[in-house]
Amino acid sequence: MSSKVYIAGLGIISAIGNNVEECLAALENEHAGMDKITYLKTVHADEIPVAEVKLDNEELAQRAAWSSKISRTALLSMIAAQEALNDAAIDNIKELKAGFVSANTVGGIDKSENFYHSYFRENRIGNLHDIVNHECGSITELVADKLNINSFVTTISTACSSSANSIMLAARLIKAGMLDVAVAGGTDALVKFTLNGFSTLLILDNQFCKPFDENRNGLNLGEGAGYVVLVSDSIASGLKKELYGELKGYANANDAYHQTASSPDGNGSYLAMLGALSAANLNTADIEYINLHGTGTYNNDLSEGTAIERLFHPHYPKMSSTKSFTGHTLGASGGVEAVFSLLAIKHNLVYPNLRLQTPMKEFPFTVERKFLKDQHINNVLSNSFGFGGNCTSLIFSKV
Repeated sequence: MSSKVYIAGLGIISAIGNNVEECLAALENEHAGMDKITYLKTVHADEIPVAEVKLDNEELAQRAAWSSKISRTALLSMIAAQEALNDAAIDNIKELKAGFVSANTVGGIDKSENFYHSYFRENRIGNLHDIVNHECGSITELVADKLNINSFVTTISTACSSSANSIMLAARLIKAGMLDVAVAGGTDALVKFTLNGFSTLLILDNQFCKPFDENRNGLNLGEGAGYVVLVSDSIASGLKKELYGELKGYANANDAYHQTASSPDGNGSYLAMLGALSAANLNTADIEYINLHGTGTYNNDLSEGTAIERLFHPHYPKMSSTKSFTGHTLGASGGVEAVFSLLAIKHNLVYPNLRLQTPMKEFPFTVERKFLKDQHINNVLSNSFGFGGNCTSLIFSKV
């Protein structure tokens, strides 16, 4: 049993950088990753901006030391997960109970889409190998095998809260004594299925998104992967490196309001944040920064903001949505933003909410517009809220 769970390693790849160092530099320089669609083959290429990782599959495969025939979802996962493991520098990991708890929502759909178009033209052309790893769990298993992690491997797929739930599950397994160390987070590649689906919902902005702005028009889709290495207190005490922080609190709630919309009064968001604070034994005044879910849609920002007002009024911490940099990376977002939250703690930073011009009229608070250094950041609340009302909040704390 472990009374506490610590973060020993970070790994990330996103539209603003191919590793932790590059992403942190982009955040500081206020450099967003949105652009015209380059790598995804779609009829919307000139219409809808997205936040793609700036590498093609051949380049990703080279970085992952893997075949480019593997799904882009798995390649992104491997790169970020390996960086996190290297960063953690746990020498005897093969002797420990190590787990891989990974999230995604698209699986190997990128390869399935290619197969479909080939097969549709002529059924002898399609390569069946392209659909073998279609489902979400296959992506996790491929990467776990590549990482040589086999004590515990599982996949979480709960829409946009997926990788936050992966981190929460990994922490619970460590606290229960079932694991000593876990690589947890998530990955998602941009695919036509997702792009077309969100377009049908009419929640994509044809300009760069502006979360929590009065004139917000929707979200920008992104892709990437983000992982943290969680360790038990006994493992942490034997490490020769500085820890990034402690996962002090977490909670999941579901408002069961709608398949794709958050409840107007923010019930799920409110309960998730309240539960995380209770689990961490912290008060609202202890939170110095909130990494908002902040997608930029009318419904999401209104719902999340309402929940924040209910819980934090009248004293609000600094807050921002880093999706204004990375776009909405869907199943990867909780992992990507966990990495950003831990970097905020380590370096005492607050990130800007890019492109904010007019604060939302409904709320007495506003989000940060500039990159802030030398802040007093001990506790960060990171929100990840998914379709179906699946809401998860994580609290990371300085050690």
